[in-house]
Amino acid sequence: MALLCCTMLVLLYVFGSASATVLAGMDYGGVPLWINRLLGEPSVLSLQGRMDRAWFRTNNPQACPEQCDCPIQWPTALYCDHRVLADIPDSLPERTQYLFLQGNNISSLSSLFLANITGLRWLILDHNQLQSDTLDQSVLQNQTKLRYFFANHNHLRSVPSTLPAGLKQLRLSYNQISIISPGTFQKLHNLTLLLLQGNRLQTITERDLKGLVRMNLLDLSGNLFLSVPRHLPPSVQQLYLSNNALSGLDEESFQGFLQLKYLRLSHCGLKSHDIPPQAFNISSLVELDLSNNKLTTVPTVPTSLQYLYLEANEIQGFNVTSFCREVGPLSYSRMKILRLDGNKMTYQQLPPDWVFCLRVLESIYV
Repeated sequence: MALLCCTMLVLLYVFGSASATVLAGMDYGGVPLWINRLLGEPSVLSLQGRMDRAWFRTNNPQACPEQCDCPIQWPTALYCDHRVLADIPDSLPERTQYLFLQGNNISSLSSLFLANITGLRWLILDHNQLQSDTLDQSVLQNQTKLRYFFANHNHLRSVPSTLPAGLKQLRLSYNQISIISPGTFQKLHNLTLLLLQGNRLQTITERDLKGLVRMNLLDLSGNLFLSVPRHLPPSVQQLYLSNNALSGLDEESFQGFLQLKYLRLSHCGLKSHDIPPQAFNISSLVELDLSNNKLTTVPTVPTSLQYLYLEANEIQGFNVTSFCREVGPLSYSRMKILRLDGNKMTYQQLPPDWVFCLRVLESIYV
């Protein structure tokens, strides 16, 4: 019986491990890339140094461009990454659905290179030399089955304005983007993840992000915003605004986000008098990151908040009312982790009644 139980646990572990892979250590715009292996999608990891190219070419009956690797187990995937390519290889096979071109010197994207491909699902062009004026807008629009487009770490100055309507993820972090043309996202109703961190955006107008009705994760960190941009998709659940020089917040900064769960505002230069009491009055909020700012007091947060990061500020103490409006059998904070390390206070300075308010706290760092 014990042997049977152990066997079942091993099978469950193997099956669970095979169902999805998260590539947390790779740089795909700062957000780990989940790959569902049950859907038959290949790994985005490079095959260089992990396969015998001569063996694969001898045993693979399908044609493969000389500059690429074509694994037998993933016949629809072409690995042309890290080859010092100046252009996309010619005569790509029609079967191509996953095209990996990261780590090259590609400076332009022309529809001629992808003319034979109609079923492209993934196009990864991270760490190349792409520029907006050499990007053929129609090349993306014609790829009607494209779901993932990655162009992190390039030289784009604007978001491509003709994107396929079925796109699910768009990763354009660490470019030189300062412009989003109005209507760019008008038809992208399926887009759930948009990474624009490390760019030069200053404002977002009402029409810039219109159409993003299913947006889940929006990363605008490391741009040039002086205030929280208005006109963001109300469906956002994860909003990242760290590393912007924000002059302050107001009570309407996050109004209208009925599903917001994760909010990051670290390294923004925020001071306590810049944050009104109702700024974080968001009942859905689960995690709030205000680390590495200039706060001297703990701001008022909702009782439903579970994770609060306030390390590396100038806080000298806190009042229980920041977490609990009142304390009682059914009125207490749901806080699980509270970080106050790197401030100007010690554990002995905590108010004596904090344990009654933070009664489900699992970890506190002071």
